[in-house]
Amino acid sequence: MARNPDIPDAFDVLTVVVLRRPDDAPELPDDELDALQARHLAYRAELARRGLIVANGPFGEQTDPAYRGMSVFACDRAEAARLSDGDPSVVAGRLTYDVMEWWVAAGSLAFPRATGPVGPRRSMPDD
Repeated sequence: MARNPDIPDAFDVLTVVVLRRPDDAPELPDDELDALQARHLAYRAELARRGLIVANGPFGEQTDPAYRGMSVFACDRAEAARLSDGDPSVVAGRLTYDVMEWWVAAGSLAFPRATGPVGPRRSMPDD
């Protein structure tokens, strides 16, 4: 059987963490929310400085307001989950997350601040 020309020869496999607000997120006074947000942003910025996050930011104008933001990690899913567990907003129960692999055509995305490969390169398995 001939190879499907719509399937790339290779993929860059990225680890993505999507942050979302759980239904049971605790209500906090504004001053506590502001302090928690500052710690959350500082934590994510430190992960970026260490090269563990290569892209990061909030969502805007999404169809589901529970979705809050996304990070592309330069590590595997288990490490991204471990690091996400340490996020102050996750610890406080204000955010939770989903971790997944995102397969994109090899070379279609660049992360200029990354100091090395962001994820492994793989080929689509033959059926």
